[in-house]
Amino acid sequence: MTIRTRARPLALARDAGGLAGPVAGLMFTTAIAGAGRLASDPFPAPGSAPETIRTYYSGSARAARFNAACQALSLLAQARYVAAMVRVASRHPAHPRLLGGVVLVAGGAAVTALAASATAQASLTVPKERTDTEVLATTRRVFVSGGPVHGVANGVLTAATAVAAHQKGLLGRTGEGLALLSAAANLGTPAYFRWEPAGWLIPIGRFSGYLVSGVIGVRLATRGNDDRQVQH
Repeated sequence: MTIRTRARPLALARDAGGLAGPVAGLMFTTAIAGAGRLASDPFPAPGSAPETIRTYYSGSARAARFNAACQALSLLAQARYVAAMVRVASRHPAHPRLLGGVVLVAGGAAVTALAASATAQASLTVPKERTDTEVLATTRRVFVSGGPVHGVANGVLTAATAVAAHQKGLLGRTGEGLALLSAAANLGTPAYFRWEPAGWLIPIGRFSGYLVSGVIGVRLATRGNDDRQVQH
């Protein structure tokens, strides 16, 4: 008589790289809060006039550079967190390659989008004669790359890492539910182009996503998993 036993998922060792998750969120929050305190003028909203944009980046260049620098640190931390989560996802018992691939691609896209946004923003602080068209185009790159494009990539990343983390006992059902809501908010960010109030989905999705990655990252770094799934 053959006795079938259910295979246990691969054990997951502690990974200090998980701490890059909360660090990414902390640095991005620092970028926004610090730039707000350093700026002499309000940050120009999408659709602002070229002269308003010039005024901000000339009078508040220090704030804009601080923002870009902290975003650069945030994206480096996010890249490290993605690498750690690829390892977690690749140990999923049912779909290791698929889930690991999704985390890698979505994470890479999120990091690239944030890098493009930070680079474009930093370029506006360099004293240079620019036409209105150039100012508006660069500002649009800052918003589109760092907003909707990053949002979609981050939404897929948040959903995939939540599935992998829950299976490994790093995220409970409540946390997984929050992660999926965060992912939905992120994936909805392109609606801004049709309906301006949808712009609120950008900060909602981003900061809730950072909260989820912070929880997962700390648990990965401090306890790994013991092959038990969290049930609550």
